[in-house]
Amino acid sequence: MVTGVPAYVDGRMLDISAEAGVRLVNRDRMWHYTEGLQNWDPVWPGHGIRILPGPSSVWLDALGRRLPDPCLPGYDTLGTLEYLRTTEDIAGHDHSWFILTRKIIEKEFALSGSEQNPDITAKDRRAVLRDRLLGKGAPAPVRAFLDKGADFVTAGTLEQLVEKMNALTAEPLLDAAEVRRQIEARDLQMANPYSKDSQIQGIRNARRYIGDRLGRVASPHRILDPEAGPLIGVRLHVLTRKTLGGIQTDLDSRALGADGTPIEGLYAAGEVAGFGGGGVHGYNALEGTFLGGCLFSGRAAGRAAARQTG
Repeated sequence: MVTGVPAYVDGRMLDISAEAGVRLVNRDRMWHYTEGLQNWDPVWPGHGIRILPGPSSVWLDALGRRLPDPCLPGYDTLGTLEYLRTTEDIAGHDHSWFILTRKIIEKEFALSGSEQNPDITAKDRRAVLRDRLLGKGAPAPVRAFLDKGADFVTAGTLEQLVEKMNALTAEPLLDAAEVRRQIEARDLQMANPYSKDSQIQGIRNARRYIGDRLGRVASPHRILDPEAGPLIGVRLHVLTRKTLGGIQTDLDSRALGADGTPIEGLYAAGEVAGFGGGGVHGYNALEGTFLGGCLFSGRAAGRAAARQTG
């Protein structure tokens, strides 16, 4: 796996809290990503960056088989993670693959992290328009990964691409003829306006929303269309991120002891408390809902502490 947080974010506070008598719950609830990359310019050991993918890349498992729906780019993260880690003949492999085109990477690839999105972080509207809507080529952070990243290969033909992809792994597992068969079958569906291919349907549905059509989803095309090339292969790793469980609390964000009673003066909020209560999200979540749990549980803790001291 690659690591989505700095080395000091190691979860030790949970064990320290448990040793002090705090009750921990739901520690089996984890949130990881399946589209992790090795950072070409790492800040910490094993530093990983997540691709925020659009819907068009072809996703293959380690053996070169197209993933079934809903294991599609940008769809069900935890469902895809479960599929990749529990399907018997691929569970022993630590990677999967995207195959895409220049046209797709220019429009659909975004990367997680503020340092990977300087235009958005700086609230520079002109830069967003220039780089993401009107510009030619992929945004600069994506181009850097394409040029320098250890997980990216490019080629003019599919056979050359598969050869380079196999060279990235200790054991060459991909069969170029089988990969071609699947991609050609997918490409044939592009000509059918009534395609039953779930991914093709998803691409067309996404482009019905003007925001996605302008800035997020490439126009539908064949992967093997020479005009859309060159072809790009991306090796994907599981990226660690966060636990959805943690210190159990009451509604005032007071930490509960082993016997379930609140520990006076001890509060837990945010991620250490599973974003509230010890696991408010259950086993699934949406990335955009994590911050709300941090703010809400922090506010509850602050108000309760103010009443206690007041």
